[in-house]
Amino acid sequence: MGYICRLFNSKAMTKDRFVDRHIGPRENEIKEMLHSIEASSVDELIKDTIPAQILMNKELDLPEGVSEFEYLKHIDALAAKNVINKNFIGMGYYGTIIPSAIRRNILENPGWYTAYTPYQAEISQGRLEGLLNFQTMVSDLTGMEMANASLLDEATAAAEAMIMLYNSRSRQDVKAGRNEFFVSINCYPQTIDLIKTRAIPLGIDVVFGDHKEYAPSENTFGVLLQYPAEKGDLPDYRDFASKVKEIGAHVAVASDLLSLCLLVPPGEWGADVVVGNSQRFGVPLGYGGPHAAFFATKEEYKRHIPGRIIGVSVDREGRNGLRMALQTREQHIKREKATSNICTAQALLAIMAGMYATYHGADGLKGIAEQVHDKAKRLAESLNQIGFENANASFFDTLQIKVSGDIDKLNQLANDRGINLRYVPDLGVGISLDETHTDEEIQSVIDLFAEFAGVDSPSLATDSKTIIGDEIARSSAYLTHPTFSSYRSESDLMRYIKSLENKDISLTRSMITLGSCTMKLNAASELYPITNPAFANLHPFAPVDQAKGYHEMIDRLERWLSEITGFHSVTFQPNSGAQGEYAGLMTIRAYHMANGDSQRNIALIPSSAHGTNPASAVMAGMNVVAVKTDEEGNIDIEDLKAKAELHSNNLAALMVTYPSTHGVFEEGIKEITSIIHQHGGQVYMDGANMNAQVGLTSPGLIGADVCHLNLHKTFAIPHGGGGPGVGPIGVAEHLSPFLPGHAVIKTGGEQAISAISGAPFGSSLILLISYGYVMMLGQKGVKKSTEIAILNANYMKSRLESSFPILYTGKSGRAAHEMIIDCREFKKTAKVEVEDIAKRLIDYGYHAPTVSFPVAGTMMIEPTESESKAELDRFCDAMIQIRKEINEIEEGTEDEFNNVLKNAPHTAETLLSNVWDFPYSRWKAAYPLNWVRLNKYWPPVARIDNAHGDRNLICTCPSIESYEQEPENGALA
Repeated sequence: MGYICRLFNSKAMTKDRFVDRHIGPRENEIKEMLHSIEASSVDELIKDTIPAQILMNKELDLPEGVSEFEYLKHIDALAAKNVINKNFIGMGYYGTIIPSAIRRNILENPGWYTAYTPYQAEISQGRLEGLLNFQTMVSDLTGMEMANASLLDEATAAAEAMIMLYNSRSRQDVKAGRNEFFVSINCYPQTIDLIKTRAIPLGIDVVFGDHKEYAPSENTFGVLLQYPAEKGDLPDYRDFASKVKEIGAHVAVASDLLSLCLLVPPGEWGADVVVGNSQRFGVPLGYGGPHAAFFATKEEYKRHIPGRIIGVSVDREGRNGLRMALQTREQHIKREKATSNICTAQALLAIMAGMYATYHGADGLKGIAEQVHDKAKRLAESLNQIGFENANASFFDTLQIKVSGDIDKLNQLANDRGINLRYVPDLGVGISLDETHTDEEIQSVIDLFAEFAGVDSPSLATDSKTIIGDEIARSSAYLTHPTFSSYRSESDLMRYIKSLENKDISLTRSMITLGSCTMKLNAASELYPITNPAFANLHPFAPVDQAKGYHEMIDRLERWLSEITGFHSVTFQPNSGAQGEYAGLMTIRAYHMANGDSQRNIALIPSSAHGTNPASAVMAGMNVVAVKTDEEGNIDIEDLKAKAELHSNNLAALMVTYPSTHGVFEEGIKEITSIIHQHGGQVYMDGANMNAQVGLTSPGLIGADVCHLNLHKTFAIPHGGGGPGVGPIGVAEHLSPFLPGHAVIKTGGEQAISAISGAPFGSSLILLISYGYVMMLGQKGVKKSTEIAILNANYMKSRLESSFPILYTGKSGRAAHEMIIDCREFKKTAKVEVEDIAKRLIDYGYHAPTVSFPVAGTMMIEPTESESKAELDRFCDAMIQIRKEINEIEEGTEDEFNNVLKNAPHTAETLLSNVWDFPYSRWKAAYPLNWVRLNKYWPPVARIDNAHGDRNLICTCPSIESYEQEPENGALA
């Protein structure tokens, strides 16, 4: 794979190596750290850490790393291979104008894209408000009572709607076997394909057809409709929805947000759930993603709604504070009883879409919708003048043009003019309009059809008759909250965005040591290509020959990741880690089915596993059997043997995380994989901890058959405040034929399962980030990254272990790339909970490590290779100082109920209050270490009351006045 290196001058590469930018510690610091952990070299540390039987004895077959300058030249050349035609394809994906103020201040701003999921609410108020704006926008436009903070794409959101309605059936309906779900053939083909995937393992009986011919029966629990319909018409579903309701079934609707600015929203004509894609609200096409799907429903489903909900609560001072509400991370608690395996949102894209609505306001959105509709009407009238009839009597933005004659000729003429249309077998041509289309581009479509018909081309009509009648025209108001009318100038919007950013902690401020989440550097050069129009503006269903740059990148990245994982092939379709889990299990399921082993439905899962593992297994139609872990955090091999033997005939898979969820390279891993294979099962590896494997070992070498990779962890895609993510799976050769296909663009193997996500290559746009990561680091750089990640973790272990017990280590006393510190004893000795430590860290300017996972009352710390020794030391200093603060409580010199930990975090308002009734100084609260003064983070709220928010659920924007309450004690004079 040295072909890329030949593109560049190898001498230049040695002068400005990207690896030196990506890795935090300098060479002299590495020596100091090795001395601290009593290792003579990095090689010795790795041999102490990774079992010899799985340690790789060869170099990865990857190219040498290139400099950032060389990479940017390469990526521009790659972009030039894509062809951006005038696109009229539609099908749920549209051109959009991204306001420059949003692109520059959010999409291209590391203060937004490097933030983590808002599990620590006090340091996430900015992104939480952005997501609350999104929820409010969605609720308003759909006419529903509540919405979540986004899902992965429209197709998966539709499938989640089906599953939510299925899981919320009454006991009587379950007992009666009511399991029929009707899906209109007017839905998008990618949605239909994915509904099939998700329904089959759950035993849901899906019926496809025309809603006008379908009679809901006592077996029907729900229906899915598309509004506007796939081919652009606007069916009046009111009577049908009434019939569905009469028999006690429920209505889900896939819709388009922009159209709902003009059309009666589904919530006003009987919908129980409304889903769709917010992409056309200022989010680039990106050859399929990432985009923020929306999911809105009635409040009665608040305990069943998938994904995340942002809710309004209060802090300890009585002010409004935002948090994730209700079922947040519910799959971690319910495990195999969870109703969804979703563990991510599309937060960054949802925030952009919500800010697009803030930028335009209700009148602006309505104006855009009217312009798009007017373009479609004028085009329809012009085409009618030359003999082409629009099959849609009513429509919003999409025409269905009847075409007789050689449609291949029309296609060729369109290609010659640089126009992409949608060709519908036996029906003609679909044409979708959006806000980016100019009159000149629309005229080119008229000219195309005139040439095809052999007639003179008329000018684009300047006026047209009304298409949307009063019976389907929207009359209800939307976006009435002041947020959507207060920031209309760029100055105001810029300051609003900045004010939200300043409320949060991201990687721009300090390291985020989240175990299992790998918050590493998201380098600017890796992010550079995503706003290049040649990548950003390509439609996912454009002809493949127009996406040569994309496919060259995708093919090359697949080869690199196959090499890194030791697998035969990779699919990029899953657009989250949990979706990767599901894809891997569905691939295993298909393999067993093809072998005639349909009875294999048992998934063995260690009790310590990430909560999405059992949830994904159940979604894939498997039954979960838990495997014990021993006192050292390792899989109990004897228990595994017994359960593999007991379920030998029915064993489908083992789901295993490696290194383990406890941060240890288990010595018996090859024996574990061998046991499963002896009993005919497959080994699924959770790739959450792949950052400890790259270049040193691999899932294939260990004996796994399939592994998902979190590209937003190991391969540098930003977390984006809670998403996007990408979860591709690598598989061994015998599983390759079953990799997922797609209804529109051919992907997958010869015996492909149906689609896993709406776009054929998932979130293609951000694959460029991982591509840049591997290409710039190269063979030596990716290996060194792993080595330094392990070194950083062990250095922090050496500094912290005298203050905090380290819960698990390997046989040589080493941690892997992360470690668990045990905080449970402090509850007994000082009444200090692990949450108190997490909140006190905010006063030091740090995001807490992962709290109470995988062991309650502990913290899992993962530093990543990107952090310098100085930053590692600052964090360790903070933790050691917090331990001293706990010691003061233990010794009785500080009150056990009124102390800096129990009262953390301390806001500026608290510290400036006229009344200070705490038994410690303001200085100690605000500046516990001298260096904190140099870059002080002031939390915008005090500790949030989680229980209050769940008891009093509010998940749309509260009044502005509620944020303007006077503090009880006033401010200092």
